[in-house]
Amino acid sequence: IAVKRLKAMSAKAEMEFAVEVEILGRVRHKNLLGLRGFYAGGDERLIVYDYMPNHSLIAHLHGQLAVDCLLDWHRRMNIVSGSAEGIAYLHHEANPHIIHRDIKASNVLLDTEFQAKVADFGFAKLMPEGVTHMTTRVKGTLGYLAPEYAMWGKVSESCDVYSFGILLLEIISAKKPLEKLPGGVRRDIVQWVTPYVQKGAFDHIADPRLKGRYDRAQLETAIMIAMRCTDSNPENRPSMMKVVECLNGGLGRTKGVSDVEDMVDEDEEQDYNGMEYDDDTDYDGYDGTGKVKERRTWQHRK
Repeated sequence: IAVKRLKAMSAKAEMEFAVEVEILGRVRHKNLLGLRGFYAGGDERLIVYDYMPNHSLIAHLHGQLAVDCLLDWHRRMNIVSGSAEGIAYLHHEANPHIIHRDIKASNVLLDTEFQAKVADFGFAKLMPEGVTHMTTRVKGTLGYLAPEYAMWGKVSESCDVYSFGILLLEIISAKKPLEKLPGGVRRDIVQWVTPYVQKGAFDHIADPRLKGRYDRAQLETAIMIAMRCTDSNPENRPSMMKVVECLNGGLGRTKGVSDVEDMVDEDEEQDYNGMEYDDDTDYDGYDGTGKVKERRTWQHRK
């Protein structure tokens, strides 16, 4: 098992603990990290999970495991599909629907078979029936945040779709969501990918450590799905259910890139025109300097 322990008591940490326990108690899916139990007594707060022996995805993309245990193309696409199915469950099957709000590589854990388990629900939001979006305090990780959420605190399921698109590009390329260029300029992964997509140079996007060992049709389909997910206009992003359908088809070679063009369901499009923006949004995950405030509230123990 793995134990997540609250290191310092605070109102914010207590809230994250309560939210995570509540969410984990509601969900059951093969691609979501399950709750084994929890303890809350005195100043001690513990959450017990299954131990994930292959650690987090970020360790395989950017950490020591990127050298020791390179993820091949097949495993990467399995992780993509599993992560998408877990998020789709939150959006479409959980009752009420759940927005994760912190989809990123470090929150995708890998079991013994390298199956993806979406984890860390401390920032999650329950969506009441009939509600498509809310204005709330911004929490999450810079580089993965949808523009409308980062700027105005407008959260919807589409924000998770955007974050998933960033994650998908990260898995394909092994590039970090934000890259620091000379002069202190930051470039996000979508800005880096876009010129290659426009030229059809998809092979330049793939992780060079793969040395060309991937299915090019799958590569192209996955990149185009990611580009649709990261559209700056939330109305143009597909639902996670559509993403799963296209991944299952495209990665299984029953669909191609042309199918990506039809990912958005007109009945599911959300109208963001005329919405009121909250100019006093509190950016809990962003300090206004371009740097993310790292959360070090939790301590993991095997």
